[in-house]
Amino acid sequence: MTSASASAAVVVASGLGKRLGPRAHAIQVLEDVTLNAGAGAVTALVGSDGAGKTTLIRLMAGLLPPDAGVMTVLGIDVAKDPQSIQSRIGYMPQRFGLYDDLRVRENLDLYADLHGVSAAARRDRYPALMEMTALAPFMDRLAGQLSGGMKQKLGLACTLIATPELLLLDEPTAGVDPLSRRELWQIIRGLVRDQGVPVIVSTSYLDEADACDHVVVLNRGRVLAQGAPASVSRAANGRVFLLTPRGAAKARDLQARLLAMPQVVDAVPEAGRVRVVLNRDKPPAAIADLGALQPTPASFEDGFMTLLRATAPDQAFAAASSAPAADPAPPEARPAEVTVTGLVRRFGAFTAVDNISFEVGRGEIFGLLGPNGAGKTTTFRMLCGLLPVTGGELRVGGADMRRARAAGRGRLGYVAQKFSLYGLLSVAENLDFFASVYGLRGQRKRERIDWAMAEFELTRFAATPSAQLAGGHKQRLAMAAALLHEPELLFLDEPTSGADPLARRDFWRRITGLAGAGVTVIVTTHFMAEAEYCDRIAILDSGRILAQGEPAEIRAKGHAAAGEQPNMEDAFIAIVEASRAAEAARGKAAA
Repeated sequence: MTSASASAAVVVASGLGKRLGPRAHAIQVLEDVTLNAGAGAVTALVGSDGAGKTTLIRLMAGLLPPDAGVMTVLGIDVAKDPQSIQSRIGYMPQRFGLYDDLRVRENLDLYADLHGVSAAARRDRYPALMEMTALAPFMDRLAGQLSGGMKQKLGLACTLIATPELLLLDEPTAGVDPLSRRELWQIIRGLVRDQGVPVIVSTSYLDEADACDHVVVLNRGRVLAQGAPASVSRAANGRVFLLTPRGAAKARDLQARLLAMPQVVDAVPEAGRVRVVLNRDKPPAAIADLGALQPTPASFEDGFMTLLRATAPDQAFAAASSAPAADPAPPEARPAEVTVTGLVRRFGAFTAVDNISFEVGRGEIFGLLGPNGAGKTTTFRMLCGLLPVTGGELRVGGADMRRARAAGRGRLGYVAQKFSLYGLLSVAENLDFFASVYGLRGQRKRERIDWAMAEFELTRFAATPSAQLAGGHKQRLAMAAALLHEPELLFLDEPTSGADPLARRDFWRRITGLAGAGVTVIVTTHFMAEAEYCDRIAILDSGRILAQGEPAEIRAKGHAAAGEQPNMEDAFIAIVEASRAAEAARGKAAA
């Protein structure tokens, strides 16, 4: 693929500005944005929550007019002729409008009708789209019965019904498992390589941006940097180190300490160590004393965090969460808070959870990983007493969740996969409502709401309807509501899906503090790097546990490129693909 700078630009913006909201309370979403995206290339838009990525893509799609400056798309001024742009591009928003009660073919037909695609053109186009997305075997399946990854691929197929001259994708892989994410990117790169379709994509996965031809880094509506991904990585050159903890210290605990140090730009667990980015070349003694330090090349994410923290130093990391006093016993001596034995859940003839077993001790962080549709959310709903069990035993906090679900629910907090608070209620009203649901009254209720507002930095949003919050602040509000009654167990179902890197670090610093104080945490995530925060992990597929153990044990099952150590994503893909290959072989042998 050619670089954006060396190709004819398909999107050009100069001095672009946009305000959104009622005139008296309008917010400056984009300010003085100047950029270009080239033909025959993939351009990534990256930035923190509220950076303006979605607004910028909507301007490119001709769905919003700019308030200031000029933007041309395919040579057309978006302010003067947006309809001409819309007829020539493909646009896939974050929530693509599939119809769950229509079959795959019927969804394709609907979008073909909207684009005026003839019956003859459909006969040529459909087979190519189905081969590209591997959806041919599912043409007669209801869209609502597809996994998350398959829905995204169907949305992309619908977007490509009329071959576009430019493809705009807003967070296409949010909430998608690593296998489906890899497949979606194979499709995207194939479009650029084989058909020359330029693509502009916003993403919260910085490894995706690193693999693009051109990147635009946004923050608070302004462009911080643009160019080849390597130009962003260079911002952290010479200041990145791998810290190997001394003794039995956990990488996540060291991360929490490091993020509080003024010399530290960023810190994340990585394969049992901590990747540290500093604001200077030489590590201070306070960091060197924590373990063995080894210089390492800067990554795109290192450069991104360096740029972000340098230009917006007030975007600091959250303080570690306060919680009840820690259990003094070591993890192996702590009683099991969750015991699952032979757990089964069937929906008619379909088995969603198939004879799984695991234990989680007090103060542990336990990760449930798996592809879309693996059974993780179904398992969560049974653990929380929201769904009856078909078979097996399930005890949570000493309560039998098959026979006394109400007794267990009072001791736990739950953050659902999708934002599940009340969008029309303000932040303060949501917290007041959930405090009442959890039985908090009077002074105690006021104290806990005040704590939540301060702890999650929500005070300035108290009167804001929760539906209007940015993704990271929605996640904070959901966490705040789940912790109002000081639960002993916390269930988190894809809590960081779509969140930016800064919000994810804030989230995990809070979770580390809670676990250190004795709160038991069970979490699902599609960010495989986040599995490094867990004490133990189980990988599921088709309702069965394929592998279970500590992160190092799981990583050892991965296959990396020559000269590199396997990471958690390598291991995840290897484990799931090996299981599916074995299942396919058994199916052929039985036939």
